[in-house]
Amino acid sequence: MCVFNRVKKKIGGKVWISCCSSRSTCYLDFLLQCTSKMSSKFSFQWLSSLLQYPSIAPLVRSGEEISDPIPATIKGIIPAWISGSFLRNGPGKFEFGQDRYTHWFDGMALMHRFHISEGSVTYSSRFLRSDSYVQNSEKNRIVVSEFGTVATPDPCKNIFARFFSRFQSPKATDNANVNFVKYKGDYYVSTETNYMRRVDPQSLETKEKVDWSQYIAVNSATAHPHYDPEGATYNMGNSYNKNGFFYNIIRVPPTDENAATEETANLTGAKVICSIRAAEPRKPSYYHSFVMSENYIVFIEQPIKLDLLKFMLYKIQGKSFNKIMSWEPQYGTIFHLVNRHTGKESEVRYRAAPMFTLHQINAFEDSGFLVMDMCCGDDGEVIGEFTLENLRRCSGEEVDKFYNSLCRNLPRRYVLPLTVDEQTPLDQNLVTLHNYKATAKKTNPGEVYMTHEELHNDELLQYGGLEFPQINYDQYNGRSYRYFYSCGFGHVFSDSLLKMDLHTKELKVWRYPGLYPSEPVFVASPKATEEDDGVVLSVIITPRKDKSTFLLILDAKNFTELGRAEVPVNIPSGTHGAFYKMG
Repeated sequence: MCVFNRVKKKIGGKVWISCCSSRSTCYLDFLLQCTSKMSSKFSFQWLSSLLQYPSIAPLVRSGEEISDPIPATIKGIIPAWISGSFLRNGPGKFEFGQDRYTHWFDGMALMHRFHISEGSVTYSSRFLRSDSYVQNSEKNRIVVSEFGTVATPDPCKNIFARFFSRFQSPKATDNANVNFVKYKGDYYVSTETNYMRRVDPQSLETKEKVDWSQYIAVNSATAHPHYDPEGATYNMGNSYNKNGFFYNIIRVPPTDENAATEETANLTGAKVICSIRAAEPRKPSYYHSFVMSENYIVFIEQPIKLDLLKFMLYKIQGKSFNKIMSWEPQYGTIFHLVNRHTGKESEVRYRAAPMFTLHQINAFEDSGFLVMDMCCGDDGEVIGEFTLENLRRCSGEEVDKFYNSLCRNLPRRYVLPLTVDEQTPLDQNLVTLHNYKATAKKTNPGEVYMTHEELHNDELLQYGGLEFPQINYDQYNGRSYRYFYSCGFGHVFSDSLLKMDLHTKELKVWRYPGLYPSEPVFVASPKATEEDDGVVLSVIITPRKDKSTFLLILDAKNFTELGRAEVPVNIPSGTHGAFYKMG
């Protein structure tokens, strides 16, 4: 029985079935007693049907556009002090005409807005009018390649034109379906190519396309920038030339208060403050985000590799971008430490065992050490597995088998000693901070090997690990903190919301069968004096009932439900979002 096998491996032979509260009960003995008088065949079938997963295909169906805001039905209480818009982004259209996308990441960007004011909520959504969306719509077929889908040649072209189109350089998509970000006071939607789109955060109207390479020498940028207290934005992007492949740290300055208000995108003043040479020039690492503390940026060079030779050939071979990625644990993990103010890279190379990370939780400095917390897994093959074929499997054993094949991401802590020199002794744990279990040992001149500390206990394993971490970012990013919020993954898509207390490793949980929450976003109350004084927002969807979506508002302190705003729409599962205070 797949469910039993999965959990036995994690929590020592007991099967845990979570209830709707933060507590869970071991029901295996109870279930076995209930079935002891049945035939063994019937008992097995009954238990299997009870524990098998439902189909999640409705979570990855195309959504609809609602350009005119509609009112939500309020249940419970929406605190009157919440004033602004909860914006969400993600794949929302998976076909054009007879063409179908292959991978979940490929869907056209669908933007969502829950506007909250004086205890009421309205909802609206719009497809991003990217060049990719417009061209696909005009042709009624897929004409722009995405992460996992290769566009087929135009059938109207003759055979020679179609053949030679294979040799043309692939054009990067501007389908910015990952996140909402902010530069110089303007709002953008972004993905992981060199293109972003400026958007109006109130009407969700698509504005101009922005090409990073027109401002600085990079070929891409992440969808997860960091913001400093002064208003500057930091990001990372790739570049490659005859001298090799580089990971570049980008800084975009704050808005100039004396400058005239502009009606177009403005990234002037953006510059590369540090270029980090790839350890393997022909096999650079894939990355989704990076670490930033008060004074440092850390780039994590992980062993998910991009094969540049395959990259040059993949269009000719008719293969999608995800086919050039591979998990190669023999390369291990390298942490590159950079001074955020000077742009100088440390001469010390920090190494660790191979691991996979998409999202970091937070980082802060403590008495000569840099503490980094992140969601990590031990198998980087997971990204390529989120094909629509896998996600649209039938319910039961097929979904269970796919879930069990996925890596579980868990919260880990690494601690980098900031003062390592020739006098630093070899093979001695340099982490001297009280209550820290992570280690760091100088193994060779200019090299430190680190092991991590697990930031959880066995209780988290009942919820399948976690991802999409969020903190009280405005007040605690880059600072010592206590709480973070995330999604629990007891299913292929997140099926719970978690609050982790890092001092006690205690979990608070919101979970209901059949409900799938989005990334939780913390919003501080206006007069907050404590780190967790505020609310947590999340969009809840379900495949079990048509047009049954709601915005959930949790009290961040005790993690209990305050209210929900229900809207009669089907929203596909999304990626990231943010809360922006505005009128």
